[in-house]
Amino acid sequence: MSAGRTRLAAGALVIGMLAAGCGGSPSAGSTPTDGKITLTLNLFGNMGFKELYAKYEAAHPNIKIVERTSAYNDHHRNLAAHLATRSGAADVEAIDTGFIAQFRNQPQHFADLRQHGADQLKDRWLPWKWEASLAKSGAQIGYGTDVGGLAMCYRRDLFEKAGLPTDRDKVAELWPDWTSYFETGKRYTAKKPEGAAFFDGGPQVFNAMVGQMETGYYDTQDNVVVATNPAIRSAYDQVLEAVAEGQSAKLVGSSPAWNTGFAKSQFATIACPAWMLAKIQDQGKAFAGQWDVAAIPGGGGNWGGSYLTVPAQGKHTKEAVALIAWLTAPEQQIEVFAKHGILPSTVATYDKPEVTGLKHEFFNDAPIGQIFTTAARNLKPQYQGPRAGDIQTAIRDAINRVEEGKQDGAEAWTQMLGDVERISK
Repeated sequence: MSAGRTRLAAGALVIGMLAAGCGGSPSAGSTPTDGKITLTLNLFGNMGFKELYAKYEAAHPNIKIVERTSAYNDHHRNLAAHLATRSGAADVEAIDTGFIAQFRNQPQHFADLRQHGADQLKDRWLPWKWEASLAKSGAQIGYGTDVGGLAMCYRRDLFEKAGLPTDRDKVAELWPDWTSYFETGKRYTAKKPEGAAFFDGGPQVFNAMVGQMETGYYDTQDNVVVATNPAIRSAYDQVLEAVAEGQSAKLVGSSPAWNTGFAKSQFATIACPAWMLAKIQDQGKAFAGQWDVAAIPGGGGNWGGSYLTVPAQGKHTKEAVALIAWLTAPEQQIEVFAKHGILPSTVATYDKPEVTGLKHEFFNDAPIGQIFTTAARNLKPQYQGPRAGDIQTAIRDAINRVEEGKQDGAEAWTQMLGDVERISK
């Protein structure tokens, strides 16, 4: 473990201890006095599982499920600390695609799902989804939940007030590529109805652009290529130019201010991996029917998607493995997609009419089944290196510094490259 990694883990441990002290939840693997086994799940954001727990508990009367959620970066920092100290992890821990390579390099800290029948289940998932959580030793550390095939969500009412088309097909025609998207942003910003910016924040748009690249932050030999990949710098410059033109609401994704931004109509478009639909519904309830879904500029791409893992330090490994196998089964993934729009990673679901034919009332009856299953089938996965999630955070922070007026683009880029170099040592 590098010195930088150690500092990260130590800081995360403090956060995790404070969170545990305030939560009042049962500890991982605890057995209450009523004889039931309590299985704890540490997640980030709304992963769509809450409605499923009662069904599982009814079928397994000896099991009680407790879900705990935290912010994306805090969650992954806490997990790294709990694994390093071999204490404090939940029975089940979610891991995002951006961090799965980091943790699959530590298979000793997780239950090897092959020892619990994983090889009999592997054909459930898209092949690349299964392979992304395989350690070099062959150990399987996680079962895939969702994938993040990309679209663009937009506010119909704000587009109408800005003199732009509102029909989703016509909207998609506005932006066949990202250059066209930002040109549309100029048109929108000239009117800026209700003071709402064109997009939520620069880092979120940047993430979507990177998700479409053949090569992102790493090459396939685990070399960090942020400084040498011209597509990364081009996307960075495009985003900051749009920020300078006033197109951004300058909100940090998943922050309290960002959540408020949905409720207060602070932006008109948002890069929309399938899991974003649940966030929009949670935070923008007053605008049901005003949100819609169109094709993403450039087409295709992926942003996010997660895995459920079972840390080896847990006391009820067998029960935890059974739970994650059930939560990620096609039947449950279909139910989560129907209720929350979180796109399954199980291939059998893409031919089910309840998936392909799904329309979402909140999003003006957008055919999200057709939009996102098409995106998933056409998705070309991008290689994720061991610190991809941390590198993404470093670039997010650089763009945020520019949006906050603390640095110009060149200064932020230079500092970010130094941060990335330290992260990847």
